[in-house]
Amino acid sequence: MEQLPTPKTTKGPNDRFLGDVYVDGITVPDAGVVAAFVHFTPGARNAWHTHTTGQTLHCTEGYGLVVTDDEVIALRPGVTAWTPPGQRHWHAAVPDQFMTHLAISSIPADLSEGAVWGEMVTDEEYEIAVRQIS
Repeated sequence: MEQLPTPKTTKGPNDRFLGDVYVDGITVPDAGVVAAFVHFTPGARNAWHTHTTGQTLHCTEGYGLVVTDDEVIALRPGVTAWTPPGQRHWHAAVPDQFMTHLAISSIPADLSEGAVWGEMVTDEEYEIAVRQIS
């Protein structure tokens, strides 16, 4: 057994996030997964994207949402959502609350990043999705 190093908190890059988002990576050596706690400030969201191997999101605090082209799931503590490989989606905090989720994805066999980032979520898309869970 060994204690693993704790990665530094990083700010989500502006080309993938609107608003302030902070990422606390989790060191998982030789496990074939990428894991991180992602902290969204009120109203913050990421861009549309897909994951080569899919993605599991487990909400640990606050209130947010995960959105596909066809569905909106409210994220509250204890809620887990799965987006299958290639499914276009985005996640966010609601306008007046923080939201933190644990994001888990398998590392693709070719060792690529595993996420394909698209366009930013518009204010209109965000507002429509928030109304669906309110």
